[in-house]
Amino acid sequence: MSIALDADAVRCGRVKAVDLAREAIGRIRADPGLLAVTRCLEARALAEAAGVDAQVARGQDPGPLAGVTYAVKDLFDVAGLPTTAGAARLEHAEPAACDAEAIVRLRAAGAVLVATCNMDEFAYGFVTDNARWGITRNPHDRARFAGGSSGGSAAAVAAGLVGFALGSDTNGSIRIPAGLCGVYGIKPTHGSLPMGGVYPFVHTLDDIGAFARSAGDLALIDSVLRGQAAAARPLSDLDPAILGGWFAQNLTADMRDGLAGLGPLPMVEIEGVAQARSAAFLITAYEGGHLHAAALREAPLSYDPATRDRLIAGGALPDAIHAEALAYRAVFAERMRRLLDRHGILIAPVVMGPAPQMADPAVLIDGAAKPARANLGLFTQPISFLGLPVVAAPLAVPALPLGVQLIGAPGADGDVLAFAADLERKGLVRSHPVAPEQE
Repeated sequence: MSIALDADAVRCGRVKAVDLAREAIGRIRADPGLLAVTRCLEARALAEAAGVDAQVARGQDPGPLAGVTYAVKDLFDVAGLPTTAGAARLEHAEPAACDAEAIVRLRAAGAVLVATCNMDEFAYGFVTDNARWGITRNPHDRARFAGGSSGGSAAAVAAGLVGFALGSDTNGSIRIPAGLCGVYGIKPTHGSLPMGGVYPFVHTLDDIGAFARSAGDLALIDSVLRGQAAAARPLSDLDPAILGGWFAQNLTADMRDGLAGLGPLPMVEIEGVAQARSAAFLITAYEGGHLHAAALREAPLSYDPATRDRLIAGGALPDAIHAEALAYRAVFAERMRRLLDRHGILIAPVVMGPAPQMADPAVLIDGAAKPARANLGLFTQPISFLGLPVVAAPLAVPALPLGVQLIGAPGADGDVLAFAADLERKGLVRSHPVAPEQE
């Protein structure tokens, strides 16, 4: 059932929001081995749900997400709880005084917060391998990664623990776990969704977005966060194309077949993708390193070594390197603008193939095994480098989930959401939900 139908059932009094909350809490409690959830917020969830039911009893409309359960990546402020950003060093930090703005908007729309979700420490990684809370498992094959850094959020939605979830995306941290877990995810136009109360990583690139099990659900959540539905052009005005070149290399046979199954679409190339990815790496390292410089000097051993060493290296980068990386963005953006002016939607893989095995945490790039934690963003980093809106949509393939990026021009969030819905109607993309395990 879609979250819109759940909300309608609550608004009409056919279903109690408290019952939906209890069911979600039960699913979370019954499946701790997924390692998607870091904290189950039972008391808060039941109180919020009771408030929704009370509104219905008074004849009031609780909102478009009435009673729908959701979870948030553990870098959103939740009033009364420390915001850990996936870091053990912040587990006992001073609690947040108030909710993040995104949570405020969702609560006003009737949604019920039930959990916080696992992530890579300080959002620096692509696999959700967390030294404190463990490695989030992929619901489709628990020997595989869920992707990251918002892996807990994606896994919670794919496993049906909650109706939807929030994550953040800097270099692919929503799109990668959405693709690997077989759900939808959106990275919006940079700066278009509220970032208040979200623990920062790379201010130049950071955005928040949602995970959902249908394109319509994703659009509904996005509209609540945005304050209105994103405007979309008629589908007939779009002339989609597939990105080739860099984005056609190192693909598995299943991914190549999945892309071909989207139809006889033209293939286009863009120059300078490798440089764009390198620039994104440098911006990430520099801004992340400088953000954490003082804390690293004060207590370096409180960081996960895998995170600490990269942050230290980034903090040592000179200002000129950061400025050069930012300057290249204007060059690459102009090349991308010309393509998007001609083709309203560009399609690219999320990653090369299915989720890597945890026992073999590598991906093949040009025939060589490279660490998955740093290299799953091969196709996502050059896109987020430009702040473009992207929907990650799961291909309708029978095997392990494979995702594609549906990329639009700046501000064209409505176009990518509408295009995802059209592909879903045609049966070309669909979510891959699985039942949670009982433990």
